[in-house]
Amino acid sequence: MTDFKGLVGRYLDLWNEPDPAARSAGIADLFAEDATYTDPLADVGGHDGIGAVIGAAREMFPGLRFEPTGVVDGHHDIVRFGWQLVPASGGEPVAVGFDVAGVTGQGRIRAVYGFLDKVPG
Repeated sequence: MTDFKGLVGRYLDLWNEPDPAARSAGIADLFAEDATYTDPLADVGGHDGIGAVIGAAREMFPGLRFEPTGVVDGHHDIVRFGWQLVPASGGEPVAVGFDVAGVTGQGRIRAVYGFLDKVPG
């Protein structure tokens, strides 16, 4: 059985990782080689594509970090979870959303589908 809460924690840690080399290593460990990531702003596949999306978000939102919200809910090979993008020093979130991820039998992410509930104005 997949530890969904731990998986989501590792996933959000990747979005917050400042070091590109450490981030790439984490992506290779957490995601299946042919994994995909899709949200309203991106539709990519593979470790390089996922790394590029995360890197672009980090560049676009310096000084902010992704934090989980609500309950991590999963069954079979699917997990859903909320997140918010907040200033590292604290304060109101500038973005809020939730993701749904499919997981392989080995506990690696095979697909992420992101939804944005609040975006920066």
